[in-house]
Amino acid sequence: MKKKLLQGENQMKVALLINRDNFEKYSAWKDVGWELLHFGNGEPDPEATIATGADVLVVDAVMKIGPDILEKMPGLKMVHSQGVAFNSIDIASAKKAGVYVCNCAGVNARAVAEQSVLLILALLKGFRKNEDMVYSGKQMDAKVACFKNGLPELFGKKAGIIGLGAIGKALTDMLKAFGCEVCYYTRSGNRGLDGVTYMPLEEIYATCDIISLNVPVTHETTDMINAGTLKMFKRGAILINAARGELMDHAAVVDALKSGQLGGLGADTLAPEPFLLDNPVLCALPEELRDRVALSPHIAGITAGTFIRAYERIKSNIDAITRGERPDCVVNGL
Repeated sequence: MKKKLLQGENQMKVALLINRDNFEKYSAWKDVGWELLHFGNGEPDPEATIATGADVLVVDAVMKIGPDILEKMPGLKMVHSQGVAFNSIDIASAKKAGVYVCNCAGVNARAVAEQSVLLILALLKGFRKNEDMVYSGKQMDAKVACFKNGLPELFGKKAGIIGLGAIGKALTDMLKAFGCEVCYYTRSGNRGLDGVTYMPLEEIYATCDIISLNVPVTHETTDMINAGTLKMFKRGAILINAARGELMDHAAVVDALKSGQLGGLGADTLAPEPFLLDNPVLCALPEELRDRVALSPHIAGITAGTFIRAYERIKSNIDAITRGERPDCVVNGL
């Protein structure tokens, strides 16, 4: 248990390695009595970070915080991700140092689920291709093509949710409202949920029209979508990834799109970030297949509501630290 900061001791120092404009707009940290040290969300400077002697680091969700920082800050009590992700924080080194690592699990659940539905609908309705035709003055050509080959509906589709945390649950509720048959897989097994069906992972792959990834990046989940697993997919299925790009082998996904084994990819994130033009999804997919892909720039969880809830969570956990209590959403086993 970290020592409580008693009255008269040094003031709590909180180093903010996050976007300052975002913090000042969405946080409500008025009169907290802490020394706030702003560094921005660029590449962290280990020496400058260590020199703060901070009690708490609040870090961008994809910022790398390693042993070069963690092992040299003996007064550090907590590293708090601004978001849900924490895979760039060396949780083993933090645990060894007795430093809590916490995240903002659940604060972005509805926002990410909404973005997933957007990606699904964009692919099913051929949104990009049809919009391009409108802007090319070919509205009637697009409409005639849709008369010839009617657009699919989300209603009645079989959707497989892989991972049933807060985001997976929110997406499940939304897809049920659209009239989808929803199946799910979790490592913990059948949860006996009403209105949804538990399936083994291989059965999800083989039978679902839409497969959504809603799991964190771990050794087990990295590249879980690869050439081998894609062969198990129902031919023409749509893959949705609003979690992390590291969950899928990008080159294998492109090959599956080319062969038609994969009917579409909707992704809010690719790997590595920032995703640039040398990413296989951006450079290796033929232009004629571009309408099978719907991409957004990792913005699913970047909503005003998400940020407000995140800063409330972080403030509550810092308050707990000052009282010598264990914070919520600890992800490194302390």
